[in-house]
Amino acid sequence: MRVSVPNIPQSLLSFNQKANKVTVSEAIERTSAFLAPGNVTLITGAGVSVDSGIRAYRGQDGRYMNPNYKPIFYHELVDETEKGHSFRQRYWLRSYLGYPSVREALPNTTHYALAALQYAGVIPRLITQNVDGLHHAALSLSHPSPVKIQESILELHGTLHRVRCKHGHITERNVFQDWLASANPKWKDFADSIEKEGAPLRTNPDGDVAIEHLGISYDDFVVPECPTCLQENRHNNVHKPDLVFFGESITEYVKKRSYLDIENSDRVLLIGTTLATYSAFRLLKHAIELKKPVLMINVGPSRADGVEGVQKLDIASGDIISDVVRNVLVQRGGIDSVVERMLSSGIRKPPPKEDDGDRALAS
Repeated sequence: MRVSVPNIPQSLLSFNQKANKVTVSEAIERTSAFLAPGNVTLITGAGVSVDSGIRAYRGQDGRYMNPNYKPIFYHELVDETEKGHSFRQRYWLRSYLGYPSVREALPNTTHYALAALQYAGVIPRLITQNVDGLHHAALSLSHPSPVKIQESILELHGTLHRVRCKHGHITERNVFQDWLASANPKWKDFADSIEKEGAPLRTNPDGDVAIEHLGISYDDFVVPECPTCLQENRHNNVHKPDLVFFGESITEYVKKRSYLDIENSDRVLLIGTTLATYSAFRLLKHAIELKKPVLMINVGPSRADGVEGVQKLDIASGDIISDVVRNVLVQRGGIDSVVERMLSSGIRKPPPKEDDGDRALAS
């Protein structure tokens, strides 16, 4: 089986971006005008979480722009042969070490500004490709119920915060982390030493970390068995995070829901995504087919470049979005205390630049 990592076509990487460059004031004005009528469906990607310290998949420092990087595919992770077991050892060791950085990441100013637009009803539907849960954390500041949050946010590719065994038993990720720690005391000590030294490993949006430069082997890492399966008198240590791996399809429910979110909107906004994965790109295609106005805010090339009907602003959302929210909500009747709190919340702490040694890593 041959499965490739979705990426931006080379023709688009060299696409002339100068026409999309805008000043901050122009971007604020154009985005405000686009959002003002309301009923917008928003699609976000990893670029939205960069200011929370989580690297994007693609772009200058994106791990998937490194031709040597080989992520684990779905068929490899669930393979029940010895080879599959080795893939799971590799995945879960790296994820065990990397997950705390994602778990402890805080929503940034863009997350909170977008949550303010959700709270105000300008963006009733948000589709995210991110698996970090930061949109949920930001929206929770306005105190909606967990059910309301789930209705407002569709996780196109799932979440890193749950684990599912091959028989469908779901475990909260923090509990699974404890299982991994108990089964691997040596690696728990290693993880504790990293935290104590304050020198975290390079973490990617899916919780994966780079450790090959440390000369580490995965051979002794123990992937625990599912306790529920053991209660059902069967052995099973095939687990995966409750997210979509490369080579795996999104569920029919998520696909239909995402299409409905596009159909029920009057316009579509895209922020921080290259649309390299087809599950996201086809939503843009669906919006264009339905003649919905589309605005994209993203730094650098994307799969939408050159697509007729797409306005593109090449600018970081964090540079403009708080001012955009103020503009739009003042026009719609004012800003209440909840929105003020959201607009005064959030960090802006992008990850450090990648060093050349890490860029050269093959895994």
